[in-house]
Amino acid sequence: MQFAATHDGYRIIDLPAAAGPALPRLPHVHRLLLENVLRSGGDAKGGRAAILSWLDHGRSTAEIAFLPGRVLMHDTTCGPALVDIAAMRSALAEAGHDPALLNPVLPVDVSTDHSLAVDTWAAPGAMARNIENEYRRNAERYRFMKWATNALSNFRVHPPGTGIMHTLNLERLATVVTTRDGWMMPDTLIGTDSHTPMINGIGVLAWGVGGIEAESVFFGMPVMLRVPDVVGVRLTGRLPDGVTATDLALTVTERLRRVDLADRFVEFFGPGVATLSAGDRAVIANMTPEFGANSGFFPVDGATIAYLRQTGRSADHCALVEGYCRRQGLWFDPGETPVFTDTLDLDLAQVQVSVAGPRRPQDRIAASATAQATHVLRGAPRPAPRGEAPDGAVAIAAITSCTNTSDPRLLVAAGLVARKARALGLRPPAHVKTSLAPGSPTAERYLRRTGLLEDLEAVGFGIVGYGCTTCIGNSGPLPDSAVRAQADGRLQVAVLSGNRNFPGRVHPQLEAGFLASPPLVVAFALAGDVERDILHDDIAPGVRLSDLWPTGADIDAALALAQDSADYAAAYDQAEASRLWRDLDAPATPLFPWDPASTYIRRPPFAAFPAPRDTRISAAPILVLGDDITTDHISPAGAIPKGGEAGRYLIERGDPENDLNVFSSRRGNWEAMLRGLFTNRSVRNLLAPEIPPGSTVLPDGAVLPLWQAADLYRAQGVPVVIVAGERYGMGSSRDWAAKGAALLGTRAVLAVGFERIHRSNLIGMGILPLRLPDGVTPQSLALTARDRIELDLDPARLSPRAPVRVTLRRASGAVQTMDAAAAIETSLEVETLAQGGLMPLILDRVTQGADVPGGKS
Repeated sequence: MQFAATHDGYRIIDLPAAAGPALPRLPHVHRLLLENVLRSGGDAKGGRAAILSWLDHGRSTAEIAFLPGRVLMHDTTCGPALVDIAAMRSALAEAGHDPALLNPVLPVDVSTDHSLAVDTWAAPGAMARNIENEYRRNAERYRFMKWATNALSNFRVHPPGTGIMHTLNLERLATVVTTRDGWMMPDTLIGTDSHTPMINGIGVLAWGVGGIEAESVFFGMPVMLRVPDVVGVRLTGRLPDGVTATDLALTVTERLRRVDLADRFVEFFGPGVATLSAGDRAVIANMTPEFGANSGFFPVDGATIAYLRQTGRSADHCALVEGYCRRQGLWFDPGETPVFTDTLDLDLAQVQVSVAGPRRPQDRIAASATAQATHVLRGAPRPAPRGEAPDGAVAIAAITSCTNTSDPRLLVAAGLVARKARALGLRPPAHVKTSLAPGSPTAERYLRRTGLLEDLEAVGFGIVGYGCTTCIGNSGPLPDSAVRAQADGRLQVAVLSGNRNFPGRVHPQLEAGFLASPPLVVAFALAGDVERDILHDDIAPGVRLSDLWPTGADIDAALALAQDSADYAAAYDQAEASRLWRDLDAPATPLFPWDPASTYIRRPPFAAFPAPRDTRISAAPILVLGDDITTDHISPAGAIPKGGEAGRYLIERGDPENDLNVFSSRRGNWEAMLRGLFTNRSVRNLLAPEIPPGSTVLPDGAVLPLWQAADLYRAQGVPVVIVAGERYGMGSSRDWAAKGAALLGTRAVLAVGFERIHRSNLIGMGILPLRLPDGVTPQSLALTARDRIELDLDPARLSPRAPVRVTLRRASGAVQTMDAAAAIETSLEVETLAQGGLMPLILDRVTQGADVPGGKS
């Protein structure tokens, strides 16, 4: 192999030899891609030349193949992916093939973190009761996951209680540099969650993909991408005392959302990087999907090594990482200025204490400006009856999410605020639902060691479990006071240390939310509302935030007492040994035994061999949508309402009407998920804006739920299209937002702009994403249900970013044509569309004898 060398007894790709004098000019992202391309044999296809020639212009249209070293999933993306795999195995067996042809060929880790709900809070034993409810509701899904551990190789499930996938990755799974089969190489991965780039904070190249794309990687297919644009963010200065990594992450998100980062990578450089801890960097990198990029990359340096030591990695391993990175030109130099596609500057000294909201994570405001932000939503607050939750009340105050709870510094800061509040006799008002859900079981150990856990419990922030909880919408029931206030028209607000605050995401009844650092979450909980200047007004009579806020020295002193590197392995080992998980029984058969009565696991119709499809279509618009339609709007994750289409479907099949679980737990049941599509209360179908969310209007004027309308169109042989505005599909990586569209019969989505992962998921389901011409919007098209959209979807005419003729035939007889742009990035995506999606493509490759490494024959 060209450019192979040895280092410490292992074979390596000699990056300095491969890149020559160009190495220090390359972004670190490209250095890692170059190593991957050379080690996987991609140089024979011009991969090295493509990466090095990128330096000429900072842009490229050349394709390269990326082969990650591992895959990371969570339970609610793993579940539907496993359903797909089980269905494909059944399809193979029915066609006379060995189902074991489908086996992961690289390590797959699954974190069980997305199913824990906050049913009980601020009470002794809350965590145990929440975990008991989690197992009761999800036992069937968990048995299915255990079946996969028996049936599939290279597949490992980390049971409930082991924390959030991104924290698990940081503290336990990531190696930064790894050794395998006689090679030493960088640790790389893809994850089926958009916040996978959190691991970029310690120099591991990774990004999020949809579960559909991950399935192809399971079976040896590479991630195909253009040699990526890399936007450099030069950091200078130092954060002021009292300003947190959360404040910086929200500031970065605000700044970068103004830049077009679709399918681009971001890399941080400059002297300011050296002032940030690995924890600080991970908080920023976690917000990558919120600022719209593939990565938020920080190269390896001394802060990385310090973090590895702090989290219990061995001295030998730390030496291996440092030695390899220095030898390979992968060690960060604060004075280095690589070539970037574009460059932005940020002075850390200018960052201020901030929140983001009340509806989008990129809408950063000063923490003092929450009242003005809510007034924009609904005007001046209304008076409330005595003893009732006021207008602008904090209904939910949650220290939650991998974003901030993975950084011990932020949890310790929250504990110090709680300690001072406790000493002053302060507690949140009764209408505030408080919770603490750390990303890792290690947090309980270091918080208890300093006594800060008792302080947090004293002000209502006891640990409710280790999982995503409120951040993913599993916030549990609202307090009764909040329900009454909502019914009376008084705005109720969530304040959380999470990464998203889209309307209805945190709780389906809450349309306003602010993202904040953990110590600020405690402060807002104590205040009880957002109708004040939290930085300067009293939080309680005679008490201001400055009386509670810790200094950097206070936090440093507490951290010194808190941390013990032995905690990490011990906490995870204890969690992995879960008796509840061990006692779950599961099938031990190569084929999954489908239960037709199940309301959790149903064989999906789309996991099948390729089938012929018309390529010239005349389609009906089933949905016309505005800007900022997120994957939460498309396919919800939160509680299933009993009065909705999905709720009625489940109740009719015997499920208890008052305990229907959450949509994220039903992703193995395509019929339930189909009935939940676009039912978010803020979704408006512009075909008839007055109709209920989750419905459409037919040409004859009839209004039907989407799934019923889709059945009628299918019976008539009429495909459908979706039309949308800017940033369509932003938010979570959930593949059900694309699977649901496919089940509606959608052949194309025409949008002003797409978010990267959802664009890829649409293609993975055989749906063509088309960018509307400049100046054309859903509103300007003024479509009606009687109009038809004609498209030529012949794969032979499709290529990356090619024009596609769109013909609008109006009900009036008028005809309008325009050229949309195919939102296709690679030749593999063209092939995927030709086969009708990734699952048909995988089955076709397996049965046609294409190379699927690791399969049996």
